This record gives sequence, structure tokens and C-alpha cells, in this order.
Amino acid sequence: MEERRLGKNGPRISAIGLGCMSMSDFYGSRDEQESIRTIHRALELGVTFFDTADIYGPFTNERLVGKALGERRKEILLATKFGIVRDESGAFLGINGRPEYVKSCCDASLKRLGTDHIDLYYQHRVDPKTPIEETIGAMADLVTEGKVRYLGLSEAAPGTVCLAASVHPIAALQTEYSLWSRDPEAALLPTTRDLGIAFVAYSPLGRGFLTGAIQSIDDLPQDDWRRSNPRFQGENFHKNLQLVEKLSELARAKGVTSVQLALAWVLGQGGDIIPIPGTRRRSYLEEDLGALSIELSESELGELDEICPVGIAAGQRYPDMTLVDL
Repeated sequence: MEERRLGKNGPRISAIGLGCMSMSDFYGSRDEQESIRTIHRALELGVTFFDTADIYGPFTNERLVGKALGERRKEILLATKFGIVRDESGAFLGINGRPEYVKSCCDASLKRLGTDHIDLYYQHRVDPKTPIEETIGAMADLVTEGKVRYLGLSEAAPGTVCLAASVHPIAALQTEYSLWSRDPEAALLPTTRDLGIAFVAYSPLGRGFLTGAIQSIDDLPQDDWRRSNPRFQGENFHKNLQLVEKLSELARAKGVTSVQLALAWVLGQGGDIIPIPGTRRRSYLEEDLGALSIELSESELGELDEICPVGIAAGQRYPDMTLVDL
């Protein structure tokens, strides 16, 4: 398994991690047993980076991941997040970065995960009502207490990242990044690189759209969150489907799948980038990891730039972009 370093002074981990969100929430039905088998298969194949969050489920994904890892917990780097508030019914209640909330969330996550420490603890979203210095200060206290090893941010703007790093070293910044979400290239990636922060790319397959498997909105379950995503709706869907068709043509010409082409592109954008495609199926996991053996020529990279320039996707990334620090 190819490895990459988590930030300037962090450990080396698998070049592709496993996002576990879809095992418990947002993308339709659940299959706990297949999800556990997928985590076990990831371990067998050398994946050492697993990503979850307290709100996935809500709360059930951390339990699932902790249960699946079991005695092999010490072999991997386990990441989880706090900051988006949901109740037991799943209702979203806002963003909270207050110091007392940070610490209570950490204790609850440790219990659900069945571990004595979290390797990488992210603020899931920036709380506009709480100075980032206060939130990071509380997270730094968790490091001092031995409950957390490394700190991270998710969907934070360059200025916020700089302020956070002035309080405590930040190991990773997690943000959506793929062939149809290239906005980080303008300012965010240069910032993380200046600071020696790893860039963890979530949704590197465009929430499944770039796989080519979604040809109609009816391909998604009725309770799938993506039905409310602007890029999956109406005219946006049809415009984005044309983009996927061009990617599929290039993938076929190279003898790889669209999944592998899209992931190989993300991997090729820099050794500091660690994609975490999410799946609950072993077959998809194995396909994802096949991207590690694919090299893209300068000509192929040029074609991809032409097909997928910055801003090519039709529609916003989220229904409510106020939840992202810009």
C-alpha cells in the first residue's frame, strides 16, 4: 500500500483512506454486516486511515466503526469530527464550536468508538459565533490530556486555517475535492502547503456522480440526501451527466473505470493529498484502491483539465452554502 504523511510531522498512512459516512447515513439503506466486512477488507488491503463523525447516523457510525476495528484499532489512524449538532431524531440544530461543547463531544466520541484516544480530531464546520482561537484552544487541551493526537479542520477558509495554526499545529484540512470540485486549488491548497498541512479530499468521486453509475435521479433511493443536492437536480443533473459521459469515454480509452480515473486524478494532484472515498461495499472498495496503480500521462491530465476546468459543475455543492466557511 502506498503511503502518505499526515501533515509535516504526522504519521505515514495509506494514500487512500476509507470514508465511513455512507455506512450509516445520507445515502439510503444501511447494511451493517456488509459495512463491517468492508472495513475488515480495507484492513486486509492495507488501508490504515478511517474517517467518521459524531453526526453520522447520528451517533451510530462511530459505534459501527469502533466495533468493526476491534482489536486492530492500534494499527490504524482513526479520525472523527464534532461541531455539527444533531439530536437523536437526526434533526440538524446548528454549528457549535464552544470550548465546553468541544470537550463533551470528544468524551462522547471516545465512548462510542470504544477507544482511549482519537488520532485525528476535526472541527466538522467552523462556528461563526465562536472565535476559532477558542475552539482550537479547547482542542489543544484534549491533546495535552492525551485524548487526541492530532487536530484537523473541515471546510475551513484559508484565513481560518491560518488563525487555527497560530494556536496549535493543524495536521489536516478536510474539504471536498474532485474533478468537479476544484475550488480549493485557488487559495486553500496553497495555504495548507505553506503551513505543511495534509489535504484530506472527501467526496473525491463527486458523491458518486463521477462514477457514471447514476444516470437518473431515480437511481437514488427516496431517502437519499443527494436528491436535495443542487448538482443532482433538474437541469444541473443533465449538464453534469454530460461531463460524466466525457470522463467515461476517456476512462474506456485508457482501460480503467471512471472511478479509478477520477481517483487517480486526485492522487496525482500532490503527495500531500489523501482522498477518502466512501463506500459500504467491498467490491467498490477494491475498485477504489485500484486507482493506486494508475498513472496519468501529461496528455491525459491535459484532457482532464479541458473536460473539468475549475467551476465546471452545474449547481452549488450544498443546498445551503452558509454552512461552509468561505
